[in-house]
Amino acid sequence: MLIALGITLAVWLGAIVALVSFGRRSAAKELALLVPNLAVLFNGLLGDPRVPRSAKLLLGLGIVWIASPIDLVPEFIPVAGPLDDAIVAALVLRYVLKHTGRNVLAEHWRGEPATLATILRVGRIHGSAEPDL
Repeated sequence: MLIALGITLAVWLGAIVALVSFGRRSAAKELALLVPNLAVLFNGLLGDPRVPRSAKLLLGLGIVWIASPIDLVPEFIPVAGPLDDAIVAALVLRYVLKHTGRNVLAEHWRGEPATLATILRVGRIHGSAEPDL
């Protein structure tokens, strides 16, 4: 597991460097913050008593998926590489949102509110035009 985490970290950092090299600084910043912010969010939700067990099980599976070096799209492909992780995270968060509410997600999110809103849009989680984040 530790080796898989190391490989994932190396690929993630390589993708950030590649994005910066291609002049995509804003995409690099979003990617750089996405994984740590998702880790904090998922960890916080796992410890929150308002989150039902079924959602916690999916959160655990989501953590394993995101940490795994085996992906549908390899991480070293800029932008598309981390997309499958973002989709899995969005689908897990969709389930959690349906069972807890937007305020619970917002409480545990440490990144930019716009990034969480984007993740929720990827998972087709509909709400008001302006997210309550």
